[in-house]
Amino acid sequence: MDIDELRTFVEVADAGGVSGAARRLGVSKSVVSRRLIRLEAELGVQLLARTTRGAALTEAGTTFRDYAARACAEIDSARETILPAGDLRGRLRIAAPLSFGPTHLASVIADMARRHPQLHIHTCYTDRFVDLIAEGYDCAIRIGYLPDSNLLSRRVGPIYGKFVASPGYVEAHGSPETPDELLTHQALLQGTESWQLLDGDRIITVRPQGRFKADNGTALVAAAAAGLGIAYLPDGLTHDFLVSGALVPVMRRYPPPPAGIYVVRPPDQHPAPKVRILTELLVACYEKTSPVG
Repeated sequence: MDIDELRTFVEVADAGGVSGAARRLGVSKSVVSRRLIRLEAELGVQLLARTTRGAALTEAGTTFRDYAARACAEIDSARETILPAGDLRGRLRIAAPLSFGPTHLASVIADMARRHPQLHIHTCYTDRFVDLIAEGYDCAIRIGYLPDSNLLSRRVGPIYGKFVASPGYVEAHGSPETPDELLTHQALLQGTESWQLLDGDRIITVRPQGRFKADNGTALVAAAAAGLGIAYLPDGLTHDFLVSGALVPVMRRYPPPPAGIYVVRPPDQHPAPKVRILTELLVACYEKTSPVG
């Protein structure tokens, strides 16, 4: 049984169709279809029911998918075991934040590619919350405060931020001094997130409200500089604006607690060597540098 056919079937099952699997695998849709036809012919059963919206697993396909995924994982593990020490091959799919990744993470990922010329690295830079399992990613690099989930994570470094607003906004609406006052102001948000504030050693959680939302930190910096409200953002995004005076810090008595940079991965028993090595490179990078903003 061909390992490429098994891997293709797993990708189609997880992506919900041929097109998504083709994008994940980096091959044409016709190649994906041919592999599926050969696999079903060899097994003598229909694994997928093709529809106009994609492909749905049959009962046999649902049963076979987990076996196929385990077989692919075992083959990958065996290949990595017999490779020269430290050598990596195959593909590594990473999801990284758009507002932070190109400036703070891209050089580490590029260095990993340089060190491992047989490894294919595909990085998606997006501030959208990526479903690692459904979308077929090996890992994601995330910043902030991680919500509870079934994903496994490793913290690789700290990240610091501030509450900021424009001088014009502060002049027109005042500067909040307490958490209760903060809730009366316009907040610039990425979604429906809560904000955390430090009162000495105690963490206070508030749920601010606002009419302006964006899924990108750079867009929120621009909105804050335009006087639309108060934003909580990493120092790396606001530093130049604070230096120029386009933004000023607020809520200094109640700063946000340090957040973190994390590598998260699906809940396998052991991390793949490629994910482990990426994590180690990130840890080493941030151990040598000052706290990340």
